[in-house]
Amino acid sequence: MASLTLRLRTLAMAMLAAGAVSLPALAASPEFKGKIAVDIRDSVPDWSSYMNKKAPAGAPNILLFLYDDVGQAAVTPYGGAIHMPMLERLAANGLTYTQWHTAALSSPTRATLMTGRNHHLVGSAAITEATIGFPGGNGRIPDAAVTLAQLLQANGYATFMLGKNHNVPAGDVAEGGARDQWPLQKGFDRFYGFFGGETSQYYPDLVEDNHFIPQPYTPAQGYHLSKDLADHAIKMIQDQKSTNPSKPFFMWMNPGAGHAPHQAPEAWIAKYKGKFDAGYEAYRDWTLQRATAKGTLPAGTKLTPLNPLDPAIDNPIDRVRPWNSLTAEEKKLFARMAETWAGFLEYTDSQMERVVDYLKQTGQLENTMIIWASDNGSSGEGSPNGSANENKFFNGYPDSVADNVKFLNQLGGLDTYQHMPTGWAAAFSTPYKMFKRYAQFAGGTEVPMVISWPKGIKARGELRNQYHHSVDLVPTILETLGIAMPAQFRGVDQIPLSGVSMKYSFDAKPDDPTHKHRQYYTMLGTRGLWQDGWKLSALHAPTSGKGHFEQDAWELYHVDVDRSESTDLAAKYPEKVRELARAYEEEAVANQIYPLDDRKPLDIVMTPRPTDETPKARYVYLPFTAQVPEPMAVDIRGRSYKIIAKVDLTDANASGVLLAHGTRFGGHTLFIKDHRLHYVYNFLGLAPDQDYVSDIAVTPGKHTLGMAFDREGSGKFRESLGTMTLFIDGQVVAKGAMRTQAGRFTLSGDGLSVGYDYGDGVSSQYAGEGRFAGGTIESVLVSTEAKQYLDLKIEAERALHD
Repeated sequence: MASLTLRLRTLAMAMLAAGAVSLPALAASPEFKGKIAVDIRDSVPDWSSYMNKKAPAGAPNILLFLYDDVGQAAVTPYGGAIHMPMLERLAANGLTYTQWHTAALSSPTRATLMTGRNHHLVGSAAITEATIGFPGGNGRIPDAAVTLAQLLQANGYATFMLGKNHNVPAGDVAEGGARDQWPLQKGFDRFYGFFGGETSQYYPDLVEDNHFIPQPYTPAQGYHLSKDLADHAIKMIQDQKSTNPSKPFFMWMNPGAGHAPHQAPEAWIAKYKGKFDAGYEAYRDWTLQRATAKGTLPAGTKLTPLNPLDPAIDNPIDRVRPWNSLTAEEKKLFARMAETWAGFLEYTDSQMERVVDYLKQTGQLENTMIIWASDNGSSGEGSPNGSANENKFFNGYPDSVADNVKFLNQLGGLDTYQHMPTGWAAAFSTPYKMFKRYAQFAGGTEVPMVISWPKGIKARGELRNQYHHSVDLVPTILETLGIAMPAQFRGVDQIPLSGVSMKYSFDAKPDDPTHKHRQYYTMLGTRGLWQDGWKLSALHAPTSGKGHFEQDAWELYHVDVDRSESTDLAAKYPEKVRELARAYEEEAVANQIYPLDDRKPLDIVMTPRPTDETPKARYVYLPFTAQVPEPMAVDIRGRSYKIIAKVDLTDANASGVLLAHGTRFGGHTLFIKDHRLHYVYNFLGLAPDQDYVSDIAVTPGKHTLGMAFDREGSGKFRESLGTMTLFIDGQVVAKGAMRTQAGRFTLSGDGLSVGYDYGDGVSSQYAGEGRFAGGTIESVLVSTEAKQYLDLKIEAERALHD
């Protein structure tokens, strides 16, 4: 079409020159208000239709801090013990919302904040690692749900995202993967952070804009992700304001805190030594008193039980062990885990405050709307015993106190991937029932939210008790800026907004009525519905694998007078139960909620999901390419497998990694060290490593080096059991029993790499990435084929030609 238009214009010019037509034939589009003549000296330009749209006059900067897994009772503005100076400062200079809710899990809440639509409407039933092939859970935000960043970008804003992005499908988190769901394609000018549910704070999986990058410096040099994010946030603002100072920005800052792994500098952890020694029950009593004194909870609010679900329907991994039932050693361990999490949060707060301080120093703070919130309640993935390695949770492998105690003095450091026990998750969500993942109870959904905007909000240090949800933030920002949600965006009809604006609350009184009428809650098999001050909750445990949803009993709470949802009124008001149950079904149909999924974490993680590449039984990898994320890499879980490396060693001291996948908390690696071939399978970080070493030296020259694991059965926790055989040129050089993980090496990141160990090393036997040197790696074959390889040299040659 463009070439045809050009030919027609060329023809028109020729006809004009010949006098065959008059000048109006050259008229431009109706938007053009200038004058076009043959000679530019006789023409009048009009730039108006070619200029970028400007933001509304006086539009504020918008800075959204979204923390992870932080319940209300954790932080000081809501009566908690964790000192958050920046958050306190924002609360004192703005509004603290006492009834703000989320979707009870990361990706879904973030999807509501991105789009203003309910999470099932945009394919986010659960996290991106738990997608299902149904409309409500496909993991892809559709073009019919324009994001806030896209709208602001189209209306003159600079747009930045930093930190966690948990809305890219797991199969797209790859250097060669599709980019349509990446931040830059969803409206952000710049991105610096990580994809997926979590990452190490010391060895993060970093992405900058549209590509993966190595971290800029090491933990030994003082690296921590929170600090790095603050540095980049300030730099992004500086760069933008240096060229376009009149342009407002929207920055979405997503630190890893307080999601696992709980990692922070020791000095910050030490600040909380002894603060949690009284235990989680005592903490609940203490923080409830402080919250009611502050007014963030109404006077007379009741505590709910730590284990509110009957053992017949609960999930054992979510139970809380009473503090007085713990041994002295367990109390010491559990208290230290809480100290570590607290130090992690306060350290991150101090880093985020640097961004706020920069805005103040540069005169931008007055007209910056700062929003601080959490994506869900505190996390119970630590199990009743806590964990020095949270990856056990996703592998269905139980944590033991004996394993965790070994790391007591290392918690928060490089050698732990810590998560606190369920008792603290419940305590930091006081006074509500349960915690993250439990969408039917406020413990999973009712979280801190503070808004400060000195120029736009007159109130200082006031509370707002109106009931609202994360889906309401996009409408709030749009109304504040005077930007309408378009019926179409870039030619695509748009799904209407699900939320309602909270802007009225800026000037409201603390107890003025809410403008919200109804909100459903559904997550991992849990169900609830709030409507006009009443809450209906199904008694069902997430990730329990129990199903039979039709047997769930409903509880009813009048949350307008019972904030903690402590008193079940279902028997007293059966008609209200029926009314709200009908309302839930209306929402279920309208928001494509079904099917419900309460499967166990290991079953969810192991569910096959399509990727752009058809899974194969044999993969050939080349050296020093980008890491291959786990969803795209060869799947060796629950099966026999073989690794065959074809190498040419030119140096007698050749050494380094041939293939590695995972981290010190779970993974495997084939490498050469001290003239010996090693294969280490690190089973969930449990010592000692399964280390197999060749009984002969690896000499210079061309070799095929490899290993084979023959699976012979499974253990109690579905781990694979079998025999590992190590080979050099077909000769058996080591052999022994081995077990392999049932689930993934990591929830996200730390993919397969050849010639080096990406990120956090699998084995401590080599330093850093253990980069291979002293020869050439031609290729590495990984196969899960059932047939036996009798000649490794022939097989290695054949692999390159398949």
